[in-house]
Amino acid sequence: MRQIILDTETTGIDPKQGHRVIEIGCVEMIDRKLTGNHYHVYINPKRVVEQEAIDVHGITNEFLADKPVFSAIADEFLGFIRGAELVIHNAAFDVGFINHEFSLLRRGFPKVEECCGVLDTLALARKKHPGQKNNLDALCKRYFIDNSSRTLHGALLDSEILAEVYLAMTGGQRALSLGSSEDGAGNPEEGGSAIRRLAAGKPVLRVVCASDTELENHQNKLEQIQKQSGNCLWLANN
Repeated sequence: MRQIILDTETTGIDPKQGHRVIEIGCVEMIDRKLTGNHYHVYINPKRVVEQEAIDVHGITNEFLADKPVFSAIADEFLGFIRGAELVIHNAAFDVGFINHEFSLLRRGFPKVEECCGVLDTLALARKKHPGQKNNLDALCKRYFIDNSSRTLHGALLDSEILAEVYLAMTGGQRALSLGSSEDGAGNPEEGGSAIRRLAAGKPVLRVVCASDTELENHQNKLEQIQKQSGNCLWLANN
């Protein structure tokens, strides 16, 4: 299965008000393994980016001035995502903006849903964790995923983080490397958490057993519970 984890940044929140896509970030995953293949582009929206949006993603009008327009990247972008399942957090937002961009070209581009599957991780998270916060930062905290580099939103970075969140939500880590390196740790770049092994020279752990007096006191306590409640499950199972 080929999946594309995708995120966008925009000039505002509603394409119906003339807002446009200014960044697209995608990472490719095949059979639940990140391939290292990605697609990333900044786009000149030919309009002003609102300050509220800049405060979120930090992408300024000056930065976008020399970037390509959407029509210049549309074919390449569509070629990258076509036939894949798109994994998107709050998919309606990103898909709505991308479909709007395609519609402005008037060149017969399909809607995203016509050439790709779409999986909304926000809907998935709400189903798994009803009544809880399910934004990307909250999910990172819940699944112990490091997002310390995410001081501002960014499409490629958020896609990389979302890939980790998606894998954690749908079955845990992507791989577990049982091979050991010189320092005894697995390689996180290969897809699993680092594995820290005990050194071979460690002394055998001491086993501490209860004394006869402690065992007798324990038995007396159980019998006291049985007498008071009439139903000491521990005694019944012994």
